[in-house]
Amino acid sequence: MAGLEDIGRRNAAASFGAGTVIGALGGLIGLGGAEFRLPLLIGLFRFAALEAVILNKTISLVVVASALPFRTAAVPLSLVMSHWSIVLNLLAGSLLGAWYGAGWATRLRSQTLYRVIAIMLVLIAVVLLFGHGAAAGEPLMTGTAQILAGILAGFLIGIVASLLGVAGGELLIPVLVLLFGADIKLAGSLSLAVSLPTMLAGFSRYSQDASFSAVRRNGKFVLIMAAGSILGTFAGAQLLGIIPDYVLLPLLAAILLISAVKVWRH
Repeated sequence: MAGLEDIGRRNAAASFGAGTVIGALGGLIGLGGAEFRLPLLIGLFRFAALEAVILNKTISLVVVASALPFRTAAVPLSLVMSHWSIVLNLLAGSLLGAWYGAGWATRLRSQTLYRVIAIMLVLIAVVLLFGHGAAAGEPLMTGTAQILAGILAGFLIGIVASLLGVAGGELLIPVLVLLFGADIKLAGSLSLAVSLPTMLAGFSRYSQDASFSAVRRNGKFVLIMAAGSILGTFAGAQLLGIIPDYVLLPLLAAILLISAVKVWRH
């Protein structure tokens, strides 16, 4: 179990630099980069699986909260609020899923959690390749079927978000575009509106476990990496359009697949 006494090994420059690079990767695809941060917390910084998930969730909360004001120029808050029914629909499932997922993570043996994380990373890689290019249009369902599908999708995404300590945007955005027919930019902001309460629910459940003390022991590390992540996310967003999706998405998916193998073998 690593703490502040190990900050010499995980020095401020390394944590800030890693956060910046990860944030830039996330910014390039409109995310916070938590999917890429988790393998690094486990592989490079040598945190145990559950500690890494909890620290990843803490950093993700800071990054996602900062992303909301960044997006208001492109997507006004009033537009997001006008789609409150979609947010509530997904939250009806995601809050429960986040609570359940966090409780599940705290009960799993470390080896099992490593393997669950590896499988989830593969899932994210698949969604990157096949779900990120979804185009807005007519919703797949309407009425009661849409509501039930939204609750189920939210529940599953809430579990994934808690198990990985991520915001879940990579899964939420395709659901918002395909199931609800949302525009991709609006979907990005709606996903943040769903992610924040969902992450807080998982965070609240994790706070009841002894492993949550990792946040206090590594407070300086968390703040430095979060600052780097925010800077990187902003920088990555500015690079949008320079690297084409047909190059970027397979590259990022490959990074996740390599990370999944390493985490599985950890």
